[in-house]
Amino acid sequence: MEERERQSNGEERSDVESPTGQSAVAGEQSRASTWRNGECVASVSTSSWFTPTFDFSHCRNLLETNGFQIPADDFEGPLHLALDHPSVKRYLLFNSNVFNFILAPFLYLVLWCAVYSTIHMYLEDSTAEFWVLCLCVSLVSIILTATIMLIFHYSNKEINMNTDVRLVGVNEHMVRHRLLLGVANWVHKCRGKLQLFCVYWDMTPCLNCLVETLDDMSFVRDQVQSKLKKRMSHLVLVTQVTTLDPEGGLSDEEVPEEERPLLVEGRERSSSSSQREDSKLTKNFSLMPDATLSNQAIAHQLLMTYSALYVRLLVSNKLPAPSQRPSGAGKNHSTSSLCLCEYVELKVLQ
Repeated sequence: MEERERQSNGEERSDVESPTGQSAVAGEQSRASTWRNGECVASVSTSSWFTPTFDFSHCRNLLETNGFQIPADDFEGPLHLALDHPSVKRYLLFNSNVFNFILAPFLYLVLWCAVYSTIHMYLEDSTAEFWVLCLCVSLVSIILTATIMLIFHYSNKEINMNTDVRLVGVNEHMVRHRLLLGVANWVHKCRGKLQLFCVYWDMTPCLNCLVETLDDMSFVRDQVQSKLKKRMSHLVLVTQVTTLDPEGGLSDEEVPEEERPLLVEGRERSSSSSQREDSKLTKNFSLMPDATLSNQAIAHQLLMTYSALYVRLLVSNKLPAPSQRPSGAGKNHSTSSLCLCEYVELKVLQ
């Protein structure tokens, strides 16, 4: 922050440090240092709605043109693990807004037929006119369809375990380069747009502000933990882990590279792989911060957990209004209506 202030005051420097911590030319650094928290640096859309795949290399090239030199191991590698899984692609397809746009009329037709057949069973032909029956069925179907679609709409404002949580690991790498990532989608001119957004964000002021808030609430630490448990107990990741071989002691992944045999028969390799599949178990990992952690560690974990959700709401203009800010919130550190630390305080601590 001091470096940015010196640069804004007109101090000339021939060689400055880029957001990635690497040396860069003055032109690239000037472009990177002009960004403010909450501004979109780059965004890429999926190639097709039916195949939601992002071009990560193109996105990294866009970031480089804006002065952010990011290694592929910090960008493309974690993104491939987070968003390129087939189950994630199916989820992005069936939970996109354009799919809900197609689902609405189909759902209305199904509900209309179901309600009509149900009511028609209990009515006699002489009790009412046919058009009255159709009108009542249509009204009931419209109400049910609107209710279901509203539930889908408001559920999109909550944290998503399939996209937002999977991007937490990516944002832990990207926050070192003062960037946060998020996936958002909407319908524009009857066409679905699913985009990966890269937003500039300096986490230092938000972290300091949230740590101060937790320090002020230290006298009610039990109450804070109860709030965290109430609002974050459902955030549980279910992952597969490989158990230790009771005879061999360590699995193949845990054996050092130098001790692995280079020549392995195909039969032994297939049998070892089948044994690994049999020894895989599921394990639950809670995203709720541990009560034994320091306030700084808890604040960092909270900011990272809700970072992708905040970016999604930010670019979609779905953040809470300024009048809904928590009382006593700190200074807004972004160009948006609500800062990340303020959103976390409103979402979790209030």
